[in-house]
Amino acid sequence: MLRTPFYDFHVQHGARLVDFAGWEMPIMYRSIISEHQQVRTTGGLFDVSHMGRFKITGRDTRRLIERIATRRVSDMKDFTCRYSLVCNEQGGILDDILIYRFEDDWMLVVNASNREKILAHLQAVAAAEAPKVKIVDQTLTTGMLAIQGPRVIDQIARFSSEVPTLKRYSFCVKNLMIVKFTISRTGYTGEDGVEVIMPAKMPDMVRRMILNSGDEESQQLMLPCGLGARDSLRLEAGMPLYGHELDEQTDPLSAGLGFAVALDKGDDGSGMGPFIGQSALKRIVAEGSRPKLVGLKLEGKRTARQGMAVKKGEVVVGKVTSGCLSPTLGYPIAMAYVDPALAEVDTALAVELSSQQVEAKVVKMPFYKRGK
Repeated sequence: MLRTPFYDFHVQHGARLVDFAGWEMPIMYRSIISEHQQVRTTGGLFDVSHMGRFKITGRDTRRLIERIATRRVSDMKDFTCRYSLVCNEQGGILDDILIYRFEDDWMLVVNASNREKILAHLQAVAAAEAPKVKIVDQTLTTGMLAIQGPRVIDQIARFSSEVPTLKRYSFCVKNLMIVKFTISRTGYTGEDGVEVIMPAKMPDMVRRMILNSGDEESQQLMLPCGLGARDSLRLEAGMPLYGHELDEQTDPLSAGLGFAVALDKGDDGSGMGPFIGQSALKRIVAEGSRPKLVGLKLEGKRTARQGMAVKKGEVVVGKVTSGCLSPTLGYPIAMAYVDPALAEVDTALAVELSSQQVEAKVVKMPFYKRGK
């Protein structure tokens, strides 16, 4: 298995390590619930170095990204990020990605499980349609931390006054002695926070600056957290996960990601687009009969799991994609694809847990919203 630049740190802090997409990653350090609550109340630090990072340069870079991304990117300003999707010709989701626009180049951040697939896709499209580009996989030469929580920005302001001024989905590039690192403000937990990308040989210095700045009390505000808490946090925030809510058989419109799809791409006279899968998604809109992703609140304390049937009476009307007993809300929540006629909030349904049916109702997502 591959190891991130923070592997020694994980071992030293007693992390339980698991195989995640071919990487040896921490699932937790203390417990998933305590780490979840740490992020909701103060702050947590996640190693996300396993996520793919591709630097793209050259004259055809913008043409390549417009072709593979469902969202229009040519109007992005320097030092901004944008969430988008990459689809196949049938409109199925190859991955969901973050696009970073620098002054002279671009970067794509992709899911760890899809890194090789998306790299091959980029190379194939570039060879056929945008040959004047250079694609460099920087995943193994860089590290990446996600720092999330309501007190994170104040803590990071101790060593960077620029970070608190960053707008949502923007980033800055900082130079610290001989180290250049990128700090973005996106997030995947429902809390405020940043992501820090740095050279693979320098993560300990950056981590120490973040975790060890200030007095002992302030150091306890940001403790390391594992992928288990990251999953429960993103579920409460109603954020989809590839391999659960998203896959190559699922289109972004059914997944509720229409905001990240520009179906009029190529119609603006810019000479860019359409994106791969655009025609298929237009047909899906016209048909209007695909299952829809909804949030469910379950009765009792039992947790729904991926693949469990969702029923209306005795009829199967959908299936669960993710579920957990919400540490913040205190009751079971789930995401599921259901018949679109049953997707309205407060619709009464049931989830088949083993041999028992548990009552559930459709609720608005996100389940949890910061500040409420």
